[in-house]
Amino acid sequence: MKERDVMLNELAQGLRPMSQGIAWFDALGPEEQSEVLLFLRHHCDQARPVAEDGPEGVRRAGLRATHTPAVLITRGRIEEQLGKIASLTPRDERQKAFRLLVAVLALADGRRRERFCANGCAHWWHRLSGAD
Repeated sequence: MKERDVMLNELAQGLRPMSQGIAWFDALGPEEQSEVLLFLRHHCDQARPVAEDGPEGVRRAGLRATHTPAVLITRGRIEEQLGKIASLTPRDERQKAFRLLVAVLALADGRRRERFCANGCAHWWHRLSGAD
Protein backbone atom coordinates (compact mmCIF):
# COMPACT_ATOMS: atom_id res chain seq x y z
CA MET A 1 0.00 0.00 0.00
CA LYS A 2 1.36 3.39 -0.99
CA GLU A 3 1.14 6.64 0.92
CA ARG A 4 -0.87 8.06 -1.99
CA ASP A 5 -3.51 5.34 -1.70
CA VAL A 6 -3.79 5.81 2.05
CA MET A 7 -4.19 9.58 1.57
CA LEU A 8 -6.90 9.18 -1.08
CA ASN A 9 -8.87 6.67 0.98
CA GLU A 10 -8.57 8.72 4.16
CA LEU A 11 -9.91 11.74 2.27
CA ALA A 12 -12.79 9.73 0.84
CA GLN A 13 -13.66 8.33 4.27
CA GLY A 14 -13.53 11.74 5.93
CA LEU A 15 -10.53 10.74 8.05
CA ARG A 16 -8.57 13.72 6.72
CA PRO A 17 -9.93 17.18 5.93
CA MET A 18 -10.24 18.02 2.24
CA SER A 19 -8.14 21.15 2.84
CA GLN A 20 -5.22 18.88 3.72
CA GLY A 21 -5.84 16.80 0.59
CA ILE A 22 -5.96 19.88 -1.63
CA ALA A 23 -2.71 21.20 -0.14
CA TRP A 24 -1.08 17.80 -0.75
CA PHE A 25 -2.43 17.64 -4.31
CA ASP A 26 -1.41 21.23 -5.12
CA ALA A 27 2.15 20.53 -3.94
CA LEU A 28 2.53 17.79 -6.56
CA GLY A 29 3.99 18.45 -9.99
CA PRO A 30 1.77 18.20 -13.09
CA GLU A 31 2.88 14.64 -13.89
CA GLU A 32 2.25 13.47 -10.32
CA GLN A 33 -1.14 15.18 -10.31
CA SER A 34 -2.06 13.30 -13.48
CA GLU A 35 -1.04 10.03 -11.85
CA VAL A 36 -3.10 10.79 -8.75
CA LEU A 37 -6.17 11.61 -10.86
CA LEU A 38 -5.76 8.36 -12.80
CA PHE A 39 -5.44 6.38 -9.57
CA LEU A 40 -8.51 8.13 -8.16
CA ARG A 41 -10.43 7.24 -11.29
CA HIS A 42 -9.31 3.61 -10.88
CA HIS A 43 -10.43 3.61 -7.23
CA CYS A 44 -13.78 5.08 -8.28
CA ASP A 45 -14.20 2.42 -10.97
CA GLN A 46 -13.43 -0.34 -8.47
CA ALA A 47 -16.06 1.05 -6.08
CA ARG A 48 -18.67 0.93 -8.88
CA PRO A 49 -20.19 4.40 -8.98
CA VAL A 50 -23.73 4.91 -10.25
CA ALA A 51 -25.13 7.82 -12.27
CA GLU A 52 -26.63 9.44 -9.15
CA ASP A 53 -23.12 9.75 -7.67
CA GLY A 54 -22.31 12.41 -10.28
CA PRO A 55 -24.64 15.20 -9.16
CA GLU A 56 -24.20 14.33 -5.48
CA GLY A 57 -20.41 14.29 -5.96
CA VAL A 58 -20.59 17.76 -7.52
CA ARG A 59 -22.55 19.00 -4.52
CA ARG A 60 -20.18 17.41 -1.99
CA ALA A 61 -17.13 18.71 -3.84
CA GLY A 62 -18.52 22.24 -3.69
CA LEU A 63 -18.38 22.72 -7.45
CA ARG A 64 -20.69 24.88 -9.51
CA ALA A 65 -22.73 23.08 -12.16
CA THR A 66 -20.84 25.06 -14.82
CA HIS A 67 -17.37 23.83 -13.80
CA THR A 68 -15.93 21.51 -16.43
CA PRO A 69 -15.71 18.39 -14.21
CA ALA A 70 -19.30 18.99 -13.04
CA VAL A 71 -20.54 19.27 -16.62
CA LEU A 72 -18.64 16.16 -17.68
CA ILE A 73 -19.87 13.91 -14.89
CA THR A 74 -23.51 14.61 -15.72
CA ARG A 75 -23.12 13.80 -19.42
CA GLY A 76 -23.03 10.17 -20.52
CA ARG A 77 -21.95 7.00 -18.74
CA ILE A 78 -20.24 7.83 -15.46
CA GLU A 79 -17.39 5.35 -16.06
CA GLU A 80 -16.46 7.10 -19.32
CA GLN A 81 -16.86 10.56 -17.82
CA LEU A 82 -14.53 9.75 -14.90
CA GLY A 83 -11.78 9.07 -17.44
CA LYS A 84 -12.36 12.43 -19.11
CA ILE A 85 -12.33 14.18 -15.74
CA ALA A 86 -9.09 12.45 -14.73
CA SER A 87 -7.51 13.60 -18.01
CA LEU A 88 -8.17 17.34 -17.57
CA THR A 89 -4.95 19.29 -17.91
CA PRO A 90 -5.49 22.93 -16.86
CA ARG A 91 -4.23 23.35 -13.30
CA ASP A 92 -7.45 24.88 -11.93
CA GLU A 93 -9.50 22.10 -13.55
CA ARG A 94 -7.24 19.46 -12.03
CA GLN A 95 -7.98 20.64 -8.51
CA LYS A 96 -11.72 20.60 -9.24
CA ALA A 97 -11.33 17.12 -10.76
CA PHE A 98 -9.48 15.99 -7.63
CA ARG A 99 -12.23 17.24 -5.34
CA LEU A 100 -14.94 15.66 -7.48
CA LEU A 101 -13.22 12.29 -7.82
CA VAL A 102 -12.66 12.11 -4.06
CA ALA A 103 -16.36 12.87 -3.53
CA VAL A 104 -17.45 10.20 -6.03
CA LEU A 105 -15.11 7.69 -4.38
CA ALA A 106 -16.61 8.56 -0.99
CA LEU A 107 -20.13 7.93 -2.28
CA ALA A 108 -19.43 4.72 -4.20
CA ASP A 109 -17.12 3.17 -1.62
CA GLY A 110 -19.42 4.15 1.22
CA ARG A 111 -22.26 2.34 -0.50
CA ARG A 112 -20.04 -0.70 -1.13
CA ARG A 113 -18.95 -0.73 2.51
CA GLU A 114 -22.57 -0.64 3.72
CA ARG A 115 -23.80 -3.33 1.34
CA PHE A 116 -20.93 -5.78 1.14
CA CYS A 117 -18.44 -5.04 3.90
CA ALA A 118 -20.61 -4.22 6.93
CA ASN A 119 -19.78 -7.54 8.58
CA GLY A 120 -16.08 -7.34 7.75
CA CYS A 121 -14.00 -7.62 4.61
CA ALA A 122 -10.43 -7.97 3.40
CA HIS A 123 -10.17 -4.40 2.03
CA TRP A 124 -7.24 -2.76 3.86
CA TRP A 125 -8.68 0.70 3.17
CA HIS A 126 -11.78 -0.13 5.19
CA ARG A 127 -9.57 -0.58 8.26
CA LEU A 128 -7.85 2.82 8.22
CA SER A 129 -7.58 4.55 11.57
CA GLY A 130 -7.10 8.10 10.35
CA ALA A 131 -3.70 8.36 12.00
CA ASP A 132 -0.97 10.19 10.13
